[in-house]
Amino acid sequence: MPYIISIDQSTSCTKALLFDSSGNLAGRTDLPHRQLVDGRGWVEHDPEEIYGNLIKSVRMLLEKTGISGSEIAGAALSNQRETSVAWHRGTGKPVYNAIVWQCGRGAAICSRIKQSNPGNAEFIKSRTGLNLSPYFSAAKLAWILENVPEAKRLALQGNLVCSTMDSWLVYRLTKGHAVKTDYSNASRTQLFNIYALKWDDDICGMFGIPPAALPEVCPSDSLFGSTDFDGVLDNPVPLHGVLGDSQGALFAQGCLTGGMVKATYGTGSSVMMNTGNNPVACKGLVTSLAWGMGKDISYVLEGNINYTGATIEWLKNDLQLIGSAAETEPISQRAAAVPGLYLVPAFSGLGAPYWNENARTVICGIDRTTGKAEIVRAAEESIAYQIADIVLLMKEQTGFSLSTLRVDGGPTRDAFLMQFQADIVRAGVRVAAVEELSGMGPAVAAGSALGVYDTDSILNKPPKKEFAPKMTEQQRIKLYAGWKRAVNFALTY
Repeated sequence: MPYIISIDQSTSCTKALLFDSSGNLAGRTDLPHRQLVDGRGWVEHDPEEIYGNLIKSVRMLLEKTGISGSEIAGAALSNQRETSVAWHRGTGKPVYNAIVWQCGRGAAICSRIKQSNPGNAEFIKSRTGLNLSPYFSAAKLAWILENVPEAKRLALQGNLVCSTMDSWLVYRLTKGHAVKTDYSNASRTQLFNIYALKWDDDICGMFGIPPAALPEVCPSDSLFGSTDFDGVLDNPVPLHGVLGDSQGALFAQGCLTGGMVKATYGTGSSVMMNTGNNPVACKGLVTSLAWGMGKDISYVLEGNINYTGATIEWLKNDLQLIGSAAETEPISQRAAAVPGLYLVPAFSGLGAPYWNENARTVICGIDRTTGKAEIVRAAEESIAYQIADIVLLMKEQTGFSLSTLRVDGGPTRDAFLMQFQADIVRAGVRVAAVEELSGMGPAVAAGSALGVYDTDSILNKPPKKEFAPKMTEQQRIKLYAGWKRAVNFALTY
């Protein structure tokens, strides 16, 4: 039986996943890495520590499952997307730690670009689909070039590579033979023209990044090279699928055609709509590439939310209203429905589609019947409302109808939340049967390219659970209008 090893290199850990010939998860191991945070709130990772953990996790995976290296047909990779690393083209040695997507140290660089010409921000979005922001890779890589002498020296010699984590891991896995990235990761750097499908010389110039220092951009299911995982396998296998983690989850959810939407619930949340072969520009959301599969290019609209699962952690750790996240469902089920009670979790401002860093958290509509249970319920409902803000905007801007929202992540175990989500977006909610979707996406892409999988049969397995809307349209409109009023309070505090 042929197996695919998929590496899911995330913000907190590196997972090695084993998928069998039917696309089922046959094994998993993971190793955490350090979060290097200083007093300024700058966040870094040690790339060498991550690569070491990658190799260890693969070795542990084979030992744990008893699968021999000869049964491995191929390998795949998903990665934390905007996290950036600069390294020596000849040796692979990083010139600095990887700067994590959460790190905002590039804010001054973005401000400088905007101040030098007020039209620069709109010009950048018109080509990359992304708002000018230190969140993306360009400002992080520019900071390295401006502050690390070794980076400047190598760039002048033509020996520097500036990339997201996937390219550096591919280089190491292929023993230096490949300096490549895929369309999904390239589109999150803020350096890639998503319409011309190439690195944008003008935007690279704004950030001071030599286009020659950027990796070759390839289809997501192409052959990136071969790897034996530093001798863990007796013989090398093809590395045949690379995707950014959110796009990997979109692919694994089977959202392969225009109008299909997935929401990933975690500490924050990512909502993505596949818009097919046509990019859609939308105020409040960003436009990216979903992937390139062969010659077929797909685009996405994406909205990111800062506080979803993190709101439940706030209830537990700071307010001490609950002992664990598992308590929220039964508490919400028995809570009274207090008219006009809303919680808007703007603890660090509001993300998509508002993009207001000055917004403040608001709890409004409290009356004498409001107690612990009602506050917990309002927090649960805030998650669904924030997802609905993005989903409803996507429908409005694209003209696509939405019959089903495909969902994944730990909070999808909460039946109260999922039912309310179905009600407030007025669409079915389909809970994924598999939890490791970020790693599954590139594994299916690799397995399909290698002839191990039939994509349709792998991606159309029955869901874990489905929820249909029950709320009347009149009630839904009334509740959602109240939510929008509460958000306005948060925005104008």
